[in-house]
Amino acid sequence: MKLGAFEIYPVTDGRFRLDGGAMFGVVPKVLWEKCCAADELNRVPLSLTCLLIRAQGKNILVDTGLGSKEDDKFQRMFAVDRTPTLLDSLKRLGFGREDIHMVINTHLHFDHAGGNTMRESDETITPTFPKARYVTQQGEFEDAARANERTKASYRRDNFTPIAHVNQWEFLHGDTELFPGITAIVTAGHTRYHQGVKIESEGQAAFFLGDLIPTVSHLPLPYIMGYDLFPVQTLETKRWVLDRAFEEKWLLLFEHDPLIQAGDVGKDQEGKYFLREVKLWQ
Repeated sequence: MKLGAFEIYPVTDGRFRLDGGAMFGVVPKVLWEKCCAADELNRVPLSLTCLLIRAQGKNILVDTGLGSKEDDKFQRMFAVDRTPTLLDSLKRLGFGREDIHMVINTHLHFDHAGGNTMRESDETITPTFPKARYVTQQGEFEDAARANERTKASYRRDNFTPIAHVNQWEFLHGDTELFPGITAIVTAGHTRYHQGVKIESEGQAAFFLGDLIPTVSHLPLPYIMGYDLFPVQTLETKRWVLDRAFEEKWLLLFEHDPLIQAGDVGKDQEGKYFLREVKLWQ
């Protein structure tokens, strides 16, 4: 899809499932199951939709999905279906591992940074994209490296420490314009230093949400994941992003919605936000 002078493409790493109660926090199941049917293990389907941005001669990847390093137990637990994989999705667009110039991680949870690295035939773990700079907030990296009892299940060190060993990390300190028109914006709540990515070109704008609003079903302000470490902060960050998206006509890009990849924000007579789907692939 053209966005001004840029091109943006959803690139999937497949699908998986997470517990529905955890995905919707304090929202009762009688409400959330109206939009997200759970399986027999109470898991809801989620996509792993990353984003490829082509801008100013650069190929920029936002998040990397689950990757291929996890064992069979993990894949059964989360009903992982990596068809196609992220690398397959990139290949269909004509890009290989060495064609990516930058990887932006919204945060370092395993379903957003798992594809940062790969396991070689000799069992060593190396960066998947050998020529890329990997970018995240320094505070996010530090929190991941010092994960506690609450967070350690989400942070897998193999997804980020091998990149540090070869000096491919670039750490940010707050909102940062990475290239003209491409800005990392801290959207705290899910984690303390979670970030979204704003893309602007020729009067058009899009915003990659990461886990701030993981699916369209999470558009209502109170619909906040139980996984969020700072849910009250998530509430205020969501309010800020949705207000800006409505006023400035941002295209919102969803990472985990199993059906809808993008949409424009509208507001009804009661002041509640809703989404008008926009197809990224025509």
